[in-house]
Amino acid sequence: MNQGHAIFQRLIPFLPDRKFRRCIACYQGKPARATTSCWGRYLTMAFAQLAYREGLRDIEACPRALGSKLYHLGFRAKVARFTLADANETLDWRIFAEFA
Repeated sequence: MNQGHAIFQRLIPFLPDRKFRRCIACYQGKPARATTSCWGRYLTMAFAQLAYREGLRDIEACPRALGSKLYHLGFRAKVARFTLADANETLDWRIFAEFA
């Protein structure tokens, strides 16, 4: 059994958590009807970028294939295409642009 950590899991602690929270507060990143958190969306999109995923179906299929390992990568819930599409429409893109 592999006792090591995934590369994606090793990258997450280097992200400045305080700066991300400031960006969320600045752009009111918690709308009432959003079904996913800003952090969850960021992790999903970062994972998709690193894995060269392009469409919503592709972004949904890749993490879903990981199954139980998804939690250990930092994801709290499974990625659903509708949830991701809804988050892309409702959450302000400037949160992620400023964080980057």
